[in-house]
This record gives sequence, structure tokens and C-alpha cells, in this order.
Amino acid sequence: MSEPSPERVVELRIRLGAPPDEVFPFFVDPERYVRWQGVKAELDPRPGGTFRVWMDVGAVARGEYIAVEAPRRVVFTWGWEDDPSLPPGSTTVELTLDPDGEGTLLTLRHSGLPDDESAAVHEEGWVIFIGRLQIAVGGGEPGPMPEPPA
Repeated sequence: MSEPSPERVVELRIRLGAPPDEVFPFFVDPERYVRWQGVKAELDPRPGGTFRVWMDVGAVARGEYIAVEAPRRVVFTWGWEDDPSLPPGSTTVELTLDPDGEGTLLTLRHSGLPDDESAAVHEEGWVIFIGRLQIAVGGGEPGPMPEPPA
């Protein structure tokens, strides 16, 4: 009998130009969340609360908050509505905000991804969106959501 393949993990770190108490709302406030990711968000930031983000009209990420520890840590489950290969709540995203001088060192860890392809797609997406977050946190306008891949 073969062993199950190990889960894949995406981990990214980036410095943001604002302290953790200014960055934290971008993960729990729907209006701030959609400044960097998605076009609509339903967020109930408490353990067991809803995490639901429309990336566009057809792609909806859904899960629930596991931990909300202002202003240092947010953990929620993640998956896609209408995608049986990565259903809602099947993976976990953990965001850790560490003070770094006048800014924040953000560590994003997305675990439970089922294979290398899924990990690569999600890493590419997170790199784009974390870049958009960096602009939004700095007070800039990251522009419209990028087009989904064909």
C-alpha cells in the first residue's frame, strides 16, 4: 500500500510599510479586504465565522476563520466553491504579522494544498495579491482585479 503524498505548502514573507495594527484590518474588514483581493467579501472574523471572497463573478473562495488574534495573527480555511479538487475549507491560510520597525513583516502560510500544480497556482496568486496588499497598505490604489488565467 502506498503512502499518501505529503501536502504542499506555500510560504511567503513580505515587509509592509505600516504597523501590524494598521495592516490587520485588511484581513478582517470586507471593505479593506477587497482593496487588495476580490470584488466582494463576506467576512465574520471570529473563530467559526464565515470567510467568503468573490475573486470575480465565477470564482468564490470560502472557508471559516479559525483564529483571529488582533493585531498579530489570522487563520482561516480556504477552498473554492464549485471545485471538487479543492473544496471550501479544505486548506488553511495563516497570516502572521510581526512588528518590523515602523512596518510589519507579514508571513503567509497556505497549507494542505493537494499537489504541486495546486501549490504552484496558489503561490502565483498569493504573490500577485500580496503585492496588491503592499500597495493598499501603503495608501495606494492597486487597480482593478487581475484577469483570471485562461
